[in-house]
Amino acid sequence: VQLQASGGGLVQAGGSLRLSCAASGRTGRSYSMGWFRQAPGQERELVAAVRGSDSFTYYPNAVKGRFTISRDVAKNTIFLQMNSLKPEDTAVYYCAFAHAGSYYYTRPSEYRYWGQGTLVTVSS
Repeated sequence: VQLQASGGGLVQAGGSLRLSCAASGRTGRSYSMGWFRQAPGQERELVAAVRGSDSFTYYPNAVKGRFTISRDVAKNTIFLQMNSLKPEDTAVYYCAFAHAGSYYYTRPSEYRYWGQGTLVTVSS
């Protein structure tokens, strides 16, 4: 399984970006998926997750109301719509697929497949 993330870039505070992550290979259509980010010197943190079985979504408080995760099952692609971006959202963003779909997952160790990361820079 390979994941290809795209859509990062430079944006001013208050702006929006949409990240995409296309999966190729033998992926289960009901796998849970997530987006993480990692800023320099910090641990990788979850910003959005979707449960594979029913598309239930989860967001941590830091991004709730600003970020939206969605997926196109037919195209095996997930998206992260990011609105009202803040300088503290600056990080490398990673998409990830779990190997199950019964739950949504919040820890990096619970995901099996990872994209290469795409840099998001938010200027003040």
